[in-house]
Amino acid sequence: MHPLLASTPHTSGHGHLLRHASSPFTLIPSLSMPPRGTSNTIIRGDNLQVLTALNDQFQGLVRCIYIDPPYNNQEEYVHYTDTLDHETWLADISLRIAALKPLLASNGSLWISIDDRELHYLKVAADQILGRERFVTTIVWEHRTSRENRNTFSNNHEYILVYASDPSAFKAFRSGLPPTSAILARYKNPDSDPRGPWQSVTASVQAGHATQSQFYVLTSPSGRRHSPPNGRCWVYTKKRMQAEIANNNVWFGKNGDAVPRLKKFLGHDRAEVTPATLWTAAEVGTTQHAKKQVLALFPGGPVFDTPKPEQLINRVLQIATRPGDLVLDAYLGSGTTCAVAHKTGRRYIGIERGSRAAALCSRRLKRVVSGEQGGISTEVKWCGGGGFDFFKVTEP
Repeated sequence: MHPLLASTPHTSGHGHLLRHASSPFTLIPSLSMPPRGTSNTIIRGDNLQVLTALNDQFQGLVRCIYIDPPYNNQEEYVHYTDTLDHETWLADISLRIAALKPLLASNGSLWISIDDRELHYLKVAADQILGRERFVTTIVWEHRTSRENRNTFSNNHEYILVYASDPSAFKAFRSGLPPTSAILARYKNPDSDPRGPWQSVTASVQAGHATQSQFYVLTSPSGRRHSPPNGRCWVYTKKRMQAEIANNNVWFGKNGDAVPRLKKFLGHDRAEVTPATLWTAAEVGTTQHAKKQVLALFPGGPVFDTPKPEQLINRVLQIATRPGDLVLDAYLGSGTTCAVAHKTGRRYIGIERGSRAAALCSRRLKRVVSGEQGGISTEVKWCGGGGFDFFKVTEP
């Protein structure tokens, strides 16, 4: 079993709660994978109906909700039709966002994939439902690298809107990303500092909110005098700056006469970087990468037309969750969110309406449990384990 799964807390026990006598869901053993009751759940049914039923049990318990709703781009796909009129589409997605809102934990976040056909209308609607003050950012994802020459412009990116129950709480909770090799390469040790590699950063800041104590002439070890650039001031007062110089935390260059810069040590910083809002294909994959993975899992079958790559969802979960947290996807599609959650030790609820798509999700998760090696498996050292329950909405 994956070590994260072995240590995952199951205190919510929702796999058992869904099988309570009063539950509106029916367990389908043939589409489940033992061991059952692992807090990993797929539910087939209309997501609005399912979310309403889940509200009593899971209000305030979901750390991260990711949804990839139909984009209303007037296309026909194998597993669904995306041809609603604008007003109907917006009303439908608004109802579901409203149903998702109470499920979020106090430091939880909601991530919504969309393209630019409905992006701006969705943003306004989500602001009204969730509160404009709960908007965090818009991620730009390079979902394709090839050029589309049939259109006026080749649209190579999509968006992810990010909201949080409490943006301040989310900021305090969210994780950074591992530093890239390019970032690590910036850290050197030209003065053989015993504290290890460091990089230099500017010792001045914009002067808009400065105090008079941050304006002074700083003399370097060589005797050269330095004043802060126009419109800027030193980051520290003169007394503090002298203390930092005495502690070898200020770099004046190899000859001691360069413009002063602060030493930022690799070992003293968290081994992570603040997530950026531009996610390239090289970092998180493309739609084509995701299609190839699904085809490799199920050769010859009808491929899901618009899957998301595991690398993309993994980045979302890296930022927004920790092992053991509960993740929810109300438009499960090809099952990527649950596959990634399973491989990284998160608990999950996935909801899918279509019968073929739901069956595909079950088959995919069974492959994951058995240790399939596509997507992020190598990166996260996935070797199989765990289980999940598959339910359908009970017919009246």
